[in-house]
Amino acid sequence: MPAAEVAVDADLVRRLLRAQHPDLADLPVVELANGWDNVMFRLGDDLTVRLPRRAQAVDLVRNEQRWLPSLAGRLPLPIPAPVRHGGPGEGYPWPWSICPRMPGAVAGHRPEGDRLGHARDLGAFLAALHRPAPPDAPENPVRGGRLDDRDGLTQEHFMAVADVIDAPAAVDAWEHHLGLPVWRGVPLWLHGDLHPANGLVADGAGSAIIDFGDLTAGDPATDLAVAWMCLPAPVRPAFRVAAAVTDDDTWARARGWALSLAAVYVAFSADHPVLFQVGLTTIEEILHELAERPA
Repeated sequence: MPAAEVAVDADLVRRLLRAQHPDLADLPVVELANGWDNVMFRLGDDLTVRLPRRAQAVDLVRNEQRWLPSLAGRLPLPIPAPVRHGGPGEGYPWPWSICPRMPGAVAGHRPEGDRLGHARDLGAFLAALHRPAPPDAPENPVRGGRLDDRDGLTQEHFMAVADVIDAPAAVDAWEHHLGLPVWRGVPLWLHGDLHPANGLVADGAGSAIIDFGDLTAGDPATDLAVAWMCLPAPVRPAFRVAAAVTDDDTWARARGWALSLAAVYVAFSADHPVLFQVGLTTIEEILHELAERPA
């Protein structure tokens, strides 16, 4: 995980709140998560505070502040649309957000409970999200584009983790996807980073989708990759129906995205065991799926 460029702790959050949102400053502040880009704190029972920990994440927070409130109203699951904004102060240099606390627990790789219900919830969420985006939607150089733009790095990642995966088979599988037709539709809204650690479940059903830092527009296959990263094979058809994916090429590209993203998770998540295991299992399942295809 990249090193933090600014130290963020509960004391800093408290001082920022006193200076900018004094009506909230006496609520309990407890650190929840320290990720690649942001630090998250629980604020009281119903709110969270989200602050960038490195400069690269600043524009991601601004994108969330601008776009999530307008998207939230048409999505069937809650998302952490900021309810208040903060700015630099107390030695902290960047914008930050106060968001509603989302219900549920991190889905992990195989959520317990109603997996069919979870598949349908995820699919319905993406069907609602994947609508034409405006021309000024956030740009993202590593999400929503063409699979062949990811070719060199994806193959490098496979080779780098050849001690834990069948790298030659993974490369063959990846190259199978490179010849697929590219997305020719208008750019659609994308979550951009929809993996099992960014989905929440309660009682086996989807309860919220979090972490929209990679929000962008483009090929919906990027998000549909979650079908292989989060759902067992028997419920993927229900996910596809709920997500309204009628195009076989888009579905196949989604599998290619899952393979490429899984390689990233294995290569760079040594300190994130959930995503490391997601990557390994996703690669194994895709290789098994391709091996089972009729000749």
